[in-house]
Amino acid sequence: MKIITFGLFALVVLATLIITYWAARRTKTTAEFYAAGRSLSGIQNGFAIAGDYMSAASFLGIAGLIALNGYDGFMYSVGWLVAYITVLLVVAEPLRNSGKYTMADMLAYRLKPKPVRTAAALSTLVISTFYLLAQMVGAGSLIKMLIGLSYETSIIIIGIMMILYVAFGGMLATTWVQIIKAGLLMACAIVLSFAVLVKFNFNFVDFFGGLSQKYGQSFLEPGKLYKNPIELISLGLALVLGTAGMPHILMRFYTVPTAKEARKSVVWAMILIGSFYIMTTFLGFGAAYFVGADAVKAAEKGGNMAAPMLAQYLFGGPNTIGGEAGLAFVSAVAFATILAVVAGLTLAASSAFAYDFYTNVIKGGNVDEATQVKVAKRTTVAVGIVAIILGLLAKGQNVAHLVALAFAVASSANVPVIVFSVFWKKFNTGGAVTGILVGLASCIIFLLLGPNVMDPKTAIFPLKNPAIVSVPLGFLGAYLGSLFYREPEAEEKFEELYVRANTGIGAEV
Repeated sequence: MKIITFGLFALVVLATLIITYWAARRTKTTAEFYAAGRSLSGIQNGFAIAGDYMSAASFLGIAGLIALNGYDGFMYSVGWLVAYITVLLVVAEPLRNSGKYTMADMLAYRLKPKPVRTAAALSTLVISTFYLLAQMVGAGSLIKMLIGLSYETSIIIIGIMMILYVAFGGMLATTWVQIIKAGLLMACAIVLSFAVLVKFNFNFVDFFGGLSQKYGQSFLEPGKLYKNPIELISLGLALVLGTAGMPHILMRFYTVPTAKEARKSVVWAMILIGSFYIMTTFLGFGAAYFVGADAVKAAEKGGNMAAPMLAQYLFGGPNTIGGEAGLAFVSAVAFATILAVVAGLTLAASSAFAYDFYTNVIKGGNVDEATQVKVAKRTTVAVGIVAIILGLLAKGQNVAHLVALAFAVASSANVPVIVFSVFWKKFNTGGAVTGILVGLASCIIFLLLGPNVMDPKTAIFPLKNPAIVSVPLGFLGAYLGSLFYREPEAEEKFEELYVRANTGIGAEV
């Protein structure tokens, strides 16, 4: 049985390495390394966004949360889907028109570049670290269960793979890995959902009725995981706003040639992501019904193996060729999912240091393209090593939960400054730096003082997700910082930025 599993994993790795080799021969300049030469169509970028967004948290974590906690686990799906409305209406077009490679480009357009780039780079590195943790934990658990390698060995393998993708293939390799992975993940989710519904003759009443009989009606109602409604509101706020501040998602809008294609990217991404998150209902509840919550938790205490175990059951059960083949295929798709997302995150973290901090802060923009690419590749190696170390320390955490924390930081630190930069004339450098630092610091402090780190009974801050407090603080910091720091130059350039952000005149091509 292990031969099937190993073979599928090897096939995924081989395919991605071939893509990396192909992309490496086409990646020479900074535009090619960071933005794939702005050569992608809206449809291609939409698939890549979906591949970047539908992470281990989406496939493994949410299915596990639903299997263990019922209705409350599905709230993650709802939050992440609704988030793209914010991206479409607020972020996609202005960001594409006013930036070059990163979020900091948009801020530096009318603000003092060195302070805002430094703050933005710090924020990007923190957010990417939280998100990378989730992917590494999911990958370690997956490979350990299927191939028998230790969790630690699995983490090291994933770290090496992501370094290879980004250091050699840049954005082009990352994009095509994400596109292929999105197609595989959608196909996998459709097949599993269909197989679950076939068992109930496509009768939703029987499906949910069976769950109610097995676990009680409370399993299908809110309150099992989040007994405090404020906690649920805070989580929803982080998920809905956080996407608009995620660095690896924001970078994707620079890979298309026009703002029209950027908008098209978001529409295609919403179609794919929306369809997938609807199907997580059947993945999670199906695992609860057929595999059992206790068995899911016994396999991996975070619940991350719910979807692979469901596939094993549906295609014949344990110790059968069909069951092991189903388990291996779903797990190989999940593995591809993790590879695609960690590559995007590594690229975002690498660009934050190499492009924003080293090139534009330390060197003041006076760096030739060959040196920029060289520094970016070295940064990629450093980010990969850090991700491996942190992945080893985060063993046993639920990946959807870890990703939600990353979204809390993004919604608190990045979203306020993006919104104010585009829509408020009096916004300035003081507001940008203050907003990012206040949002970032408040979110992390509340996390450290909350039940995620401290004993829930003695925690100083009562909520697991602090977004309901840290997001307003981020906006307040950006607002007050702008009032106390006068910058006429920033106000004078507002009209120019506003026109460019909304029309694309003068945008990077």
